[in-house]
Amino acid sequence: MERNHIIGFVLIFAILMLWSEFFFKPSMVEKANEKRFADSMALVKTVNPVEQIKDAPSVLNSTDTIRTTDSTAQIVVPEKEIYLKNSLAEFTFSNKGGSIKRVKLNNYHKIKVGENHKEEKIDLFLLEDAKNKFDYEISGNQGKIHTSTLNFDVIQNTDTKLTLTAQLPGGGAFTQDYTLSADNYNLNYSIRLEGLNNNNDVVLYWENYLDKLEKNYEYEKFYTSIYYKAKETNSDYCSCRKDDKKELSGKPIEWFSHSNQFFNSSLIPKTGFKQGTFETVMLPENSDDLKLLKSTVAIPFNDLNAKNFEMQFYIGPNEYPRLKAYNNNLQDIIPYGWSIFGTINRYLILPLFLFLKNFFGSMGLIILLMTLIVKLFVFPLAYKMLKSQAKMAALKPEIEKLKSKHKDDAQQQQVETMKMYNEFGVNPLGGCFPLLLQMPIWIALYRFFPATIDFRQASFLWAADLTSYDEFLYLPFSIPFFGNTLSLFAFLWVISTVIFTYYSSKTMDFSANPAMLYMQYLMPFIFWFMFNKTAAGLTCYMFFSNLLNIAQTIVGKNYLFDSDKIRDTLELNKSKPKKKGGFQAKLETMMKEQQRIQQEKAKNKK
Repeated sequence: MERNHIIGFVLIFAILMLWSEFFFKPSMVEKANEKRFADSMALVKTVNPVEQIKDAPSVLNSTDTIRTTDSTAQIVVPEKEIYLKNSLAEFTFSNKGGSIKRVKLNNYHKIKVGENHKEEKIDLFLLEDAKNKFDYEISGNQGKIHTSTLNFDVIQNTDTKLTLTAQLPGGGAFTQDYTLSADNYNLNYSIRLEGLNNNNDVVLYWENYLDKLEKNYEYEKFYTSIYYKAKETNSDYCSCRKDDKKELSGKPIEWFSHSNQFFNSSLIPKTGFKQGTFETVMLPENSDDLKLLKSTVAIPFNDLNAKNFEMQFYIGPNEYPRLKAYNNNLQDIIPYGWSIFGTINRYLILPLFLFLKNFFGSMGLIILLMTLIVKLFVFPLAYKMLKSQAKMAALKPEIEKLKSKHKDDAQQQQVETMKMYNEFGVNPLGGCFPLLLQMPIWIALYRFFPATIDFRQASFLWAADLTSYDEFLYLPFSIPFFGNTLSLFAFLWVISTVIFTYYSSKTMDFSANPAMLYMQYLMPFIFWFMFNKTAAGLTCYMFFSNLLNIAQTIVGKNYLFDSDKIRDTLELNKSKPKKKGGFQAKLETMMKEQQRIQQEKAKNKK
C-alpha cells in the first residue's frame, strides 16, 4: 500500500508538470510558425496599403492620408480621427473605413517593465494595432467594394454620437451609426445600405492582432481565443493552444468575442449573423503581438438594404456583472473552467467574492475572508478528518505492540494492523477522504484568481498583481520549471505545508515504510516548482489556508477531542459485533492475499 502511495504521488506530480509544460510552454507548431510569421510581416510591410499611406506626408494635421476608390478620380483625402467618450473609455474612429481605430480604457493600465525590473503604469488601449482590419465586403453596382478603403464623411458628431457615410463607387451609399452608452463600455452600432440592387450577403472581415497587455505572457496567451454562440446552443470557442478554425451555419450567430485574459471586443447583432467562420492563429514568442484572431460573418442584404442592421459592441474589461447583463451568456468568455469546476466558480466562489467586495476594498483582506468562509463551509469534513486522526493517535500504543510482536514480518504486521483497525471501527483512510472532497474547490480556485479582473494589478503586501506571480526576488539565472524569480507566497506555502505535515503526521505509523514520511515532506518542495509561477492570489489563499489548517490541527488535538473519551469509544466499538464486508474488510482481504503471495514466493526461492 505504501509503495503504491509513493507511485501515486510521483505520477500526480509528473502529470501536473506535464500539464504545466503543455499548457504554458510554446508548442512545436508555434515555433514552426515563427519563420512563416516573419516572412508574412515582411510582405505586409512591402505591400500593405495602410502602411504605405501611413508613411505619406501629413495633411491638415492628420496622421495619414487616404484615397477615394472612385474609378474616375484619385483624390487624396487626409485621415481624420473622431472621438466618442464617456467616464470609462475613449473611442477613436477614423474616416478611413469608418471603423474603430483604438479604444482607451480610463480605469485600466498596462505595466511597462523598464531597467532594473522597475514597473511603470501606462495607458491601456484595445484594437490599437495598425495591422488590424475591420472591413465590409459589399457587392456594388460595379463590383466588389471594401469599406476599409472608403473615405467616410462625418454627418453627425457629439461626445456620444457619431454618424459616418461613404458614397459607393457606381452609386449607392453606406452609413454607420455609433452611439456610446453613458458609464458603460457598450457601443450601439448600426449599418445601412442605400441605392444598391442585388441580393448578395454583406460580409464582415475582422482581423485583430491582440497586444500583450499582461506581465505573465504565457497565462495571457493561454486565456486568449475567439468565443461565439449560435442560437439555441451553448457558447464555444477556438483552441487556445494551436491554430484553429471553426465554421458555423444553419443557426443565427448571437455574438462573437475576441477575448484575452481580462479584456474583450465583442460584437452582438440584434437579429443574428447568417453564418460565420472564426479562426485563431498562433504567433511566435518573439512577436510583439499576443495572437491573431480572425472572424468572418455574413449579413443578409435585405437586413440592411434601406434599413438599419442593429448591433452592439462591447469593448472593455471582462467584468462578470456587466457581461451577464446582456442576458445572452456573454459572461462565458471569462475562463472560469467547465464542468464541476466552472460551476463552483460561477455559483459559489464568484457570488461570495462579489458579496465581500461590496464591503471591503482590499483584495488581500477579501482573500483572507474567503479562506475563512471556505474553511467554515468544509469544517464538517475537517472535523471528521481530525476525529479520525484522534482515533489513530489513541490506537498508537496498540500499534506499537503489534510492531514489537511482528517486528521480523512486515507483511504480517500490516495484516494484523488492518485487523485491529477493523476491530476498533477505525478507517485508516478516514483522514484522506475529507481532503479529497475539498480538491474540487482548490482546483476551481486555480482558475478563479487568474481569470477575475478585480485581482488584476491589485496589490497586497509585497505582491503587485494578484493575478500573476509575486516577484519577491529576482535570480541572476533561470532554473528549469522554476524560472528566474522567487515567489514569496509560494515559498511560505511550502514552509507552512511542512509545518502542517509535521503536526498531522504525528498520529501516523510509517514504520512499515519510512519512505512515505520523507515523501510527505518532499512533495511541497516538488510542487513549489509549479506554484512559483502561479497567480499570487492563489498562493496567498493556499498560505492562509495552511495557517488555518495548522491552527485547526493544534486546537483539535488539544481542546476538541478528549483522548480518554476517544479511547472509551474505541473499546465500545471493539465489543460490538462486526459486519462482514465493507471497505476495511476488503483491505484486510487484500493484505492477506498479498501475504499469501509473498509466502509462496519465499517457498519457491527455497
